[in-house]
Amino acid sequence: MTFLSYRLKTTLVALPLAALIASAPALAADGPHPVDKRPFNLPPSAELHYAITAKQSGLDLKGEGLVKWTQSKTAYSVNTETRAMLLGKILETSSEGSIDAYGLAPSRFVEKRLRREPTTTTFNREQNKITFTESADSFPLQGGEQDRTGITWQFVAIARANAAKMKPGSEWNFFVAGPRDAEQWTFKVVGREKIKTAQGETEALHLFRNPPPDDQAQKLDIWLAPKMEWYPVRLKFTDPNGDYIEQVLDSVKKTN
Repeated sequence: MTFLSYRLKTTLVALPLAALIASAPALAADGPHPVDKRPFNLPPSAELHYAITAKQSGLDLKGEGLVKWTQSKTAYSVNTETRAMLLGKILETSSEGSIDAYGLAPSRFVEKRLRREPTTTTFNREQNKITFTESADSFPLQGGEQDRTGITWQFVAIARANAAKMKPGSEWNFFVAGPRDAEQWTFKVVGREKIKTAQGETEALHLFRNPPPDDQAQKLDIWLAPKMEWYPVRLKFTDPNGDYIEQVLDSVKKTN
């Protein structure tokens, strides 16, 4: 494997929309966590294509991403694929479940990385428990919990129904499960900005997830475009050393 291939493998496998940020220590398993019920309005089903650029250890890298978002009145699914030059498909994720009073109610989250076996996170609503194939931990299901692929779309749905509350400085908390544990994520609204995409320039709401000071996880910036159904038009992950991975909308096609 060449050095460039190695860097692509080790950096682009954690690309956006799957929100695969290195986790901070999670809350104690089986312990309570905050629960918030908010109005929501799901966006239309769509296929979104993204152009990916990154800078890692001085190298400029490129790739592409595909997100298939599907929703009905009772169920949803999110399927993502990430491809990198020289390597092809390096990451697949899926989130599927029902729609309840909180919005997205995941039943299963699957992550498949290059040359690795898939991992599965299960939201067992009969036992009210979140479990993982990658660890023996479990967390209680209290309502409103999300996974790392569905969380972006849950926020989109909440933003669509709470546009007037998306004010700079406002904070929005979610309990998010990954491949092996779960933790609280806090998004802060930065404000509205002009974003250039292949679809042209559009105004977007800028959200920011900044890990605690003692956490070495990536920072996450998300831009949602109100005039484009609030779809995510840009995402950027930034490492503590300044390296970054950026994803910008290339095209979008509604599917219902």
